[in-house]
Amino acid sequence: MSIRNDDVNWDGWPVEDYLTENYRQLHPCDAAVIAHHAAYYRTLPTGGLARTVEFGAGPNLYPLLLASAVSAGIDAVEAGAANVAYLLRQLATGPDDSWRPFHALCRQLDPRIAASLPAALARVRVVHGDVRALPSGTYELASMHFVAEGASEDFDEFAAFCGHFVRCVVPGGHLVAAFMENLPTYRIGATSRWPGCPVDPERVTRVFAPVTEELDVTRIDADPTLPEYGDTGMVLLTGRTRSRPVRGG
Repeated sequence: MSIRNDDVNWDGWPVEDYLTENYRQLHPCDAAVIAHHAAYYRTLPTGGLARTVEFGAGPNLYPLLLASAVSAGIDAVEAGAANVAYLLRQLATGPDDSWRPFHALCRQLDPRIAASLPAALARVRVVHGDVRALPSGTYELASMHFVAEGASEDFDEFAAFCGHFVRCVVPGGHLVAAFMENLPTYRIGATSRWPGCPVDPERVTRVFAPVTEELDVTRIDADPTLPEYGDTGMVLLTGRTRSRPVRGG
């Protein structure tokens, strides 16, 4: 039987193992994601969005850095207690040095980002909560990184998470996302097992096309410098929520 989101103890997410495997150095795949997303953020006005969200923030800081160029306020919404604790520490005592190369690349690609890491994260508010409970039409932009396909093994639940992601944004608002391509159920560290839903550009497009405009979906190849989780790369997305209902017929 498929593992679903509510079957998982997200409070026990192995933050340090995850960071060690993925973010203690700047891997080429993340540099590619940053470049892709920064190109989209550069089309938006400096500080022009009053309120944006990182949908299922985890312990990843680079999406927050990218959003800081355009957001007056950023909600980092996260359900897992361990991830929330990590984010709060990063804001309270200063980010780990390992985030400095990420910040440098983000700022190189978008010089509007503040020159210091703490300043770039100053607009972030950590929210301990379930992203599925976010009210509709709350944010002008939503960003999501490696969440919907890693929350469940069930394709319908993947689509439901994507639906919540879209609905929390105002009509005509902005969407920025990255997914692991063909991610199976996988391990972090020596023993912990976590759900994966193997999606690809075609499935992502089918889920988002009916509810978005200006949708752009692309992919990058698997990064050999990362652990072998079984994925085949990453799927990258930008778009806008529909500003008017879809006509029937």
